[in-house]
Amino acid sequence: MANEFELIRRHFTRPTPAALLGPGDDCALLAPAAGTVLAVTTDMLVEGTHFLPDTDPCALGWKTLAVSLSDLAAMGARPRWVLLAGSLPAPDESWIAQFAAGLFACASRHAVDVVGGDLTRGPRNLCLTAIGELPSATALRRDGALPGDDIWLSGPTGLAALGLAHLQGRVHLGETLRGTCLAALQRPLPRVELGLRLRDLAHAAIDVSDGLLADLGHVVEQSQAGAEISLDLLPPLPTGVEPLLARRCQLAGGDDYELLFTAAESRRHDLVALAGELELPLCRCGRVLPAPVGEVRVVDESGRALDFGDRGFDHFA
Repeated sequence: MANEFELIRRHFTRPTPAALLGPGDDCALLAPAAGTVLAVTTDMLVEGTHFLPDTDPCALGWKTLAVSLSDLAAMGARPRWVLLAGSLPAPDESWIAQFAAGLFACASRHAVDVVGGDLTRGPRNLCLTAIGELPSATALRRDGALPGDDIWLSGPTGLAALGLAHLQGRVHLGETLRGTCLAALQRPLPRVELGLRLRDLAHAAIDVSDGLLADLGHVVEQSQAGAEISLDLLPPLPTGVEPLLARRCQLAGGDDYELLFTAAESRRHDLVALAGELELPLCRCGRVLPAPVGEVRVVDESGRALDFGDRGFDHFA
């Protein structure tokens, strides 16, 4: 049976051309490009909380990296390096090989080097730290939204939550919709290129991980503003699903990893052109209000405010 260091060498040690020194020493050595600052984020995925025990390990490897790249995208940072720490209940080499294949597939797609990490025995738990870089004055932050800004979304929300509901037996999805929702749940696509292009267009941004309403609430709270979401401007709900469930997943489901951002009304033409260039259906779905601070209001097509109590995911709720 392979030991800890053999497993790391076989499955997680690859060339790291963007690092001065990669895996194999006490630390990696990294040098950001001149004139840039580092953006650093970390995410933990715990079996039973963030993924089911029988999740495909290749898909899990992809998602473990993708969710952290989504954080970098929300800041307008270009991903450069990642470190992975994990605990596994047993050294199942087949599982590890498939996990590594998914991880490095995502890393290759976004030109990211895996420069170090750690592996130990314990409940299955994965913790990834991602490092990106960006010009110091261009970071997209949560506190930059301005009253009058449009609110934009980079794609439909709620599909991942529906996929999880299907796996948990709470809903049965037809074959086509099931494939779409499971792909959204297990292989999210971090909007890295969009984040880079939004540096000069958006005032504030966040990635949707805990739910559309919850994450928009973080933006307006830190921006000392309020917000209004118009249901008729959101992407249409999927057919073949009970509408109330679909709406709850859309507004509060989480695990979407789409970018939610605000921009001045004068930028609408630029953002429509960018959507066409990136072949990404950007959706203008609301507006930033001067008050009440931190409040997100949901309105129907007539402008009537709706009472929607479910706001999103909270680990300790």
